[in-house]
Amino acid sequence: MSSVRLGIIGTGGMGGAHIQSVLTGKVTRAQVTAIADLDAKNLAKHPTITGFTDANELFRSGLCDAVLIATPHFLHTTQGIAALGAGLHVLVEKPLSVHKADCERLIAAYDRRPEPRQVFAAMFNQRTDPRYKKVKDWITSGELGEVRRINWIITDWFRSEAYYASGGWRATWKGEGGGVLINQCPHNLDLMQWLFGMPTAVRAFCRFGKWHRIEVEDDVTAHLTFANGASGVFITSTGEAPGTNRLEIAAERGRVVIEGDSITFDRNRVPMSEYSQTTGDRFGRPESWHISVPVANRGGQHVEVVQNFVDAILDGVPLIAPAVEGIRSVELGNAMILSTLTERTVDLPMDGAEYERHLQRLIAESTFVKQVRAATAGEDFAKSHTK
Repeated sequence: MSSVRLGIIGTGGMGGAHIQSVLTGKVTRAQVTAIADLDAKNLAKHPTITGFTDANELFRSGLCDAVLIATPHFLHTTQGIAALGAGLHVLVEKPLSVHKADCERLIAAYDRRPEPRQVFAAMFNQRTDPRYKKVKDWITSGELGEVRRINWIITDWFRSEAYYASGGWRATWKGEGGGVLINQCPHNLDLMQWLFGMPTAVRAFCRFGKWHRIEVEDDVTAHLTFANGASGVFITSTGEAPGTNRLEIAAERGRVVIEGDSITFDRNRVPMSEYSQTTGDRFGRPESWHISVPVANRGGQHVEVVQNFVDAILDGVPLIAPAVEGIRSVELGNAMILSTLTERTVDLPMDGAEYERHLQRLIAESTFVKQVRAATAGEDFAKSHTK
């Protein structure tokens, strides 16, 4: 095989962007040979590509070697299982699924596939960002030493009322399964666990419809506890403008801050615990050096992940984001909502079945009436995913 025949499931905002990435040659050694969308009008926008209104027909068509699933969140599980069962390589847009129990079902379907299994990837494009890659390297190499505290304020995911009104499924328990934690912040939750590992406990305070006419969370403050005793604070919202994106890490070797287009590292000459135990100076602190690391770009983002998916199929290269890791960000988001609903600290690993029961109750008891209006023509979709 010299080229991957790719099917795109869901041709809306994100799916449409993926189609263009391949058609314009940004992704090489791939061709879009089929698309699927429930709305035939969306298929008509691409008259030269074979279209299906039923994704299962595409899976069975023999027209594709791989599929990229970019449909509403609840469909990721059923469509992912069906695509894997059809023997196709699969790339799933974030989140992997809406809740942990569905992630477990999808991963189990993959695990049941005969060896060698298909390539199974997730769209965690912010792993390509040089800022986070640099910090990942510092942590893995031991350059930072043990992490003591993490503070991430990520409130520049601003969304307007028009955004939420642009689809009947958006920001509803039944249609989307959550708000900022399931739509925007899976990227940041993935980076959190990718960099620091999973916490052992979560206590969160979610506000539902605080800033918008929606029934799901649009404002979250969470406290995280890690196995080594480190603590973390995670704050996010879609109701603040201009908002903030600041990740601060306190570690034995100093403090790292990622904000804007640079990384600053105030590096301790002596690790802080060593200094604390050996100094005779009651008010002293370790000497530190201020290091600024400019970053010229944000990496290849979505295009790089799709290209990596193609390269993994053709050349066997390691995946940037294996799909089996996608359960972790989902679990973190679920734990924050569960903590709020039950007013308690949630220990991790959490019981996926317990959260699923709470979500089903929220869906069954919802009386929320969604107001929907057409999106403005010609909007720049890229603005929604450039964080």
